[in-house]
Parts: sequence; structure tokens; C-alpha cells
Amino acid sequence: MSEPALHEVATGVYAWVQPDGSWWLNNAGAVHSGSSVVLVDTCATRRRTTLLLDAVAAATNGASIDLAVNTHLHGDHTYGNALLPASTVIVSQTHTRNGLLADFILKNTPPVWSPSPDWGISEIRAATVTFDSSLTLHAGEVEVSLEHPGYSAHTPGDAIAWVPSAKVLFTGDLIFNQVTPLVFMGSVSGALRSLEWLRNFPASYIVPGHGPLLEGPDFGEVLDTHARYYKMVQATAASGLDRGWTPLDAAKDLDLGEFATLPDAERVVLNLHRAYAEATNTEMNLLAAISDAVTYNGGPLHCAL
Repeated sequence: MSEPALHEVATGVYAWVQPDGSWWLNNAGAVHSGSSVVLVDTCATRRRTTLLLDAVAAATNGASIDLAVNTHLHGDHTYGNALLPASTVIVSQTHTRNGLLADFILKNTPPVWSPSPDWGISEIRAATVTFDSSLTLHAGEVEVSLEHPGYSAHTPGDAIAWVPSAKVLFTGDLIFNQVTPLVFMGSVSGALRSLEWLRNFPASYIVPGHGPLLEGPDFGEVLDTHARYYKMVQATAASGLDRGWTPLDAAKDLDLGEFATLPDAERVVLNLHRAYAEATNTEMNLLAAISDAVTYNGGPLHCAL
């Protein structure tokens, strides 16, 4: 597996990419102008967040991280908040702050991943500035527009970071490039709907939440691939419900086809649990979904942190 690296995708706009983008290996980024930096997400562990912050400092001549954005609540994008300078103001969508404050995985990590993550971080640090639909930040003179799609997708509080002057789009986990998508804490139908929303951004460069960077001409096919995946999950859930099957039963019967070789294929079980809950208008049992994913996988989920 390749080492993480910071890529300058446009002048002053950086993407932090952590191959191979599987469990807990997220992408992040930074926007730099003058003496100011807006950071987009952190990482899951002390070691990996330190690598990110050191790389950003080297690329920006030590410019201060005035603002940091969390694109959603999951720990791979947020646990590293605890390592940011006390002066850094953290910003997120309102649901993301609330969800992060309710996090239980950092302090009580279930035996789901192998090896179990070594966080090196002990406390959650959530946003102190929140927004509902949109908010504009600035790194020096460079505008960074934060936008929420208006509905639950990957999570209830997803936010994209759009840098219009550079045409760079940070999608957070609305996009998993060459990695199995995950929507079990959001909405399958909302995730599908968000794809058309993302098409409206005239991006030249796209930084997905996980997986390799994208250039504008390739974005449409990646969006189409996501759409096929989500529609497969919805169709499988509908068929499983008709047959009286559990989400795990339906997953075991499913031929993943083009998605079979993607990292973290077992996420189909988690996504089916969400699709079942949506179709029946019931609450999803998060722990049962995770347990079924481990069963489908034949043991703990692979973790390369």
C-alpha cells in the first residue's frame, strides 16, 4: 500500500490522499492563501493526523490553520480535530456536531476491525461553529463555500467544500472512488439523490472522501457508478423484503458483479440494513447491522490503519 501524500491540485489548494481508501483511510485537504489555511477534515489517528498537519505546514510555510471543516461526523474525518491548535475554529453542519458529540467508537471501540485501530487520541473535539444549509469561509482572499445537500445522504450532516476560484470540489464521503460506498448512517435514497446535486458543480478537480483523486471529465462516470450501486442496493432490499429475508440473507444471495472486487465489499450488508429501514419506515439497529457485516465477512473487517 502506498504512503499518504499531499497533492497540490490547484494553486494553494491541496488534497491529502491516503491509499487505499478502505476502512478509516480517508482523504482530507487544505486551502491556503496569504498567512491563512482552511483545513478540510482531519484523520482517524494521532499518527496519521500528525502526518497530515506536518505536510500542510511544510507546504504552506507554517501558515496558521485558522479554520477547519468537518465534512461529516465519522471518526476518520474528525478524531484528529483534537490535535489542532486551540486557536483553530472548527466548523461543521449542525447534525455533524451533534452526531460527533454522541460518538461512542473512540472510547469504546467494538471488536469489529482487525487489527483494532490504535487511535492515540482520547477526546472528541466537535465544531464550535455550525451551519444548516451553507456557509462561506475564507483562506485569505480565497473563498471556500460549504454546502449541505438539504437531506440525509452519507450521513444527516454531509457538507461539501467548494473552492470556486480553483474549481476544486471536496465531496467528503458523498463520493468513494474505487471503494465501496457506505450509507448505513444516512440514506440510500438521499445518497442517490445527492449524485445529481454534485453534478451541478463545474469542478475541474474532485477530492473524494476515499480513494484516488478525480479530474472533471471523469467525474460523471464515477457518479454513474455510484448510482448503479445504490440502485442495486435498493432493488436487493425490495426483493429481500418480498421474500421475507433479512438484510444478511439478501446480501448472501446477491451477486455484487462489478462491485465485487472493491475494497470493503461487506458494506453491502450495512447499506442493505439502511435500505430495509427506509423501505419499512423503521429504525435501523446499528449494532445488528455491524454484527451482520462481520458475519458476512467471515470475521472482523480488514483495517489497514
